Amino acid sequence: MTALPDNRTESLNSLFSKVPEVTLFFWIIKILCTTIGETAADFLNTNLHLGLTGTTLVMGGLLVVTLFFQFRLPRYVPAVYWLAVVLISVVGTLITDNLTDNFGVSLWTSTVLFSIALAVVFVAWYRRERTLSIHSIFTARRELFYWLAVLFTFALGTAAGDLVAEKLALGYWKSALLFAGLIGAVTLAHFAFRLNAVLAFWIAYILTRPLGASIGDYLSQDRDEGGLQLGTLTTSAIFLVLILAVIVYLTVTRRDQIRLPDAQ
Repeated sequence: MTALPDNRTESLNSLFSKVPEVTLFFWIIKILCTTIGETAADFLNTNLHLGLTGTTLVMGGLLVVTLFFQFRLPRYVPAVYWLAVVLISVVGTLITDNLTDNFGVSLWTSTVLFSIALAVVFVAWYRRERTLSIHSIFTARRELFYWLAVLFTFALGTAAGDLVAEKLALGYWKSALLFAGLIGAVTLAHFAFRLNAVLAFWIAYILTRPLGASIGDYLSQDRDEGGLQLGTLTTSAIFLVLILAVIVYLTVTRRDQIRLPDAQ
């Protein structure tokens, strides 16, 4: 890699990452966002009668606007970043739902397709930047790769979660336990057996999507479908309040802000 001029190096070294530090709060709010992504999509589609197409257009437009501001910001801002995650969670869910309901694509097929799409993004990202670490997100190009990867993790997680819970008839709460166990296994592999940190992060990131979706479906769906029948509105409202509480805390404390001591 060509060495940077001294002034350019100094400039990069003073940058802040565009994404948060990976702490316990990161995983808590990530799961909250994935849960509300599932229930909010269902609420807009069914309860407000927007339909899949209408919901996709509305949420897709909001996501584009939010990402526009996210890219313009010089550093990580909790409210904007996590709003983008919530919206991309909804859009990722809608992409899978559209393929399944409007185009008749099986969950097996969509799971494979999104796995391939995510792999292509990772390969292109690594070939271009030589890293997949989220601690290195301080350029627009790296941030673009990052958000593409996040979008496909949500779409893949939705397809895989629905496949396990519905097509394989495991049920919502059992699916939640399964995916939570897999996340635990990845965590153990990282800390006990030194599984690569970047690989462990992205595996866990993918698995949090079906975990959150299973939790959301379990809380919101009717009892005869294996849920607690809280409804999509109530479930979405509960998780939205929790998300806002964590965002306010992180905004005040700045506990998840990454300062880049060295350009990577």
